[in-house]
Amino acid sequence: MTAHALPPVVDAATWEHRLEELRAREKAATRELDAVAAERRRLPMVEMPDYTLEGEDGPVRLADVFEGKSQLIVYHHMWFAGQEWQCPGCTGFTSQYTRLEFLDNYDARFVIVTQGPIEEALAYKERVGNRMPWYSTANSPFGTDVGAPPDGGFAVNVFLRDGDTVYRTWHTNGRGTEQLSHTFALIDLLPYGRQEEWQDSPEGWPQSPTYSRWATSKDIAALYGPSAGDGR
Repeated sequence: MTAHALPPVVDAATWEHRLEELRAREKAATRELDAVAAERRRLPMVEMPDYTLEGEDGPVRLADVFEGKSQLIVYHHMWFAGQEWQCPGCTGFTSQYTRLEFLDNYDARFVIVTQGPIEEALAYKERVGNRMPWYSTANSPFGTDVGAPPDGGFAVNVFLRDGDTVYRTWHTNGRGTEQLSHTFALIDLLPYGRQEEWQDSPEGWPQSPTYSRWATSKDIAALYGPSAGDGR
C-alpha cells in the first residue's frame, strides 16, 4: 500500500487521449514562449554608466566583465552580511551551472554579481562549489541601479556591449528566473510535482510548506563543495 493518493488507472487508449489533450496545451505554451522570446529580441535597450566592479583580480570595468564577448548574462546572488550560509535558493540555482562553455559559440558569458565583499563572496563560492565567475558590487551602485540592492532579492540582467559602451537589454526576478532552471522543469514532470502547498494538486497529493523540500546551502556545500565525498 502507498502512503499517497494515486492517479486513476485507465486503459491505454484513454491514457493516450488524455495525453494528447495535454500535449496540445503544452505545444501552445511552447509557441507562446517562442513569441515571448521574439518580442524579447525586439526590446529597446538603455545605456549604462561606466561601472567598476570588484573581481578575483581586483577592480574591473563592467565592459571588461564581458571578457571580449558582446553579450552578458548576470545573476545577482542575494547576500546578507555576516551570514555563513547565503540564500539557499540562489545557492541551489547557481549550482546547476557547471558547464557554460557552450555560450562561447553565442558570443556570450554568464557570471554572478553579489553585494557581498569580494573576499567573502569568493570564499563562499569555494565553500559551496560554485563554478561561475563571481564579482562584487559592494562598492558600486551597479546592483542597486539594476534591481539588486543591498539586502534585496535576486535578479537576472542581460547586457549588450558595443565597444566600451554597455547597454541593459533585459531583466527579471522572482519566478521569472524559473525558465533559466532545469530543476523545476524536471520536478514539474513528476506525478506529484513540487509538492508545495500553493500548487493546484488533486486531493490527497503530498504537499509541504513552500521551500521545505529545497536543499539548504549547507546541503549544497556538502554535495559540491571542496569537502564533498570525503565524509566530513
